[in-house]
Amino acid sequence: MSDRNYWLDLFTGKTWEEFLQSRATITGFRKRKHNLAKKIQTGDYFICYLTGISRFVGVLEVKSKCYIDTKPIWEDQVFPVRFDVELIYKLEAATSIPVKSLMDKLPMFQNLKSPHAWTGFFRGSPNKFNKRDGEIIVKEIQSAISNPVELEFDEKKYWRKPRTFESSVGVVTVPDDTDEETEEERIVLKSEKSTHEEIQWILLDLGKKLGLDVWVARNDRNKSHDGMRFQDIKGLRVELPRQFDDATNRTIELIDVLWLQEDAIVAAFEVEHTSAIYSGLLRMSDLISMQPNLKINLYIVAPDDRRDKVFNELNRPTFARLKPPLPTICKFIPYSELKLKINEMGDMVKYIKPEFIDEIAESCVTDES
Repeated sequence: MSDRNYWLDLFTGKTWEEFLQSRATITGFRKRKHNLAKKIQTGDYFICYLTGISRFVGVLEVKSKCYIDTKPIWEDQVFPVRFDVELIYKLEAATSIPVKSLMDKLPMFQNLKSPHAWTGFFRGSPNKFNKRDGEIIVKEIQSAISNPVELEFDEKKYWRKPRTFESSVGVVTVPDDTDEETEEERIVLKSEKSTHEEIQWILLDLGKKLGLDVWVARNDRNKSHDGMRFQDIKGLRVELPRQFDDATNRTIELIDVLWLQEDAIVAAFEVEHTSAIYSGLLRMSDLISMQPNLKINLYIVAPDDRRDKVFNELNRPTFARLKPPLPTICKFIPYSELKLKINEMGDMVKYIKPEFIDEIAESCVTDES
């Protein structure tokens, strides 16, 4: 089929096994991927990739247009944007193909802006492969079926399954504290060690251009980005409004970035690019616990590949059972969307209302919330 397109379909070992156990006839994606999924045609190929061990494991042929279905197939997520598929090529985990073994063959690894730029492609699916890349990968999978080579892999990274236990509030998910990131995640973290300050600066500068006063966490005032000191930003507040008690004020003062209009806090941002994601959420939850009637828009700003971690942490019982529940009032903003929107606005930013930030933020309420 000459006009066939090739698409990335991400699996953990756990979701791959669940896919196989449910007869391998349906694959699914997140609801926000619906518009992209509409471009996928019958006869296209999904190339299946295991995120935990960074390997290609199979190929699916698309047998239907996308449709919405919430019938349970996967234990941890719904993935309601679905396709009927046929599993036409399948490898075992041990014989699956490491992506790095194909670096010299795939065009996608040529002329990269940075040595690790390729990792971005594997942070979400469906993503459309260059046709030549797709053809090569499929041929490599076919060859591996005919001549399998077993390679050791980390079972823990393959399954990536959180522990659960029953409690008085129901089933509680407990992330494994020793869980290691995938190779892609480690590379992204390494390359983004200074991104926290960069994103803080972007939010401070954006707030100023929107005509607002801004605040940076008191313990970050001496920090800088690209030679520019936070404390030199025009419009940076030296003190916050004192309408709250001392405990509340001490919490608010440590939030990464605030936007203010006169004495009102318009928005509060916590920038979380580390694997734990705890500190910002704890500040947000402390704030809600102390001031349950507080009307402030709360946002967690994090790398795109940290989306699942943010959602999982926000929906822990300790946060989800606050009054009001933290996931209902705290939204997620991925780095890419923030930067893209700012680039799109350009010099027109001064005519934009601050409420636009809510348009690029994603609700953190899940089906289990």
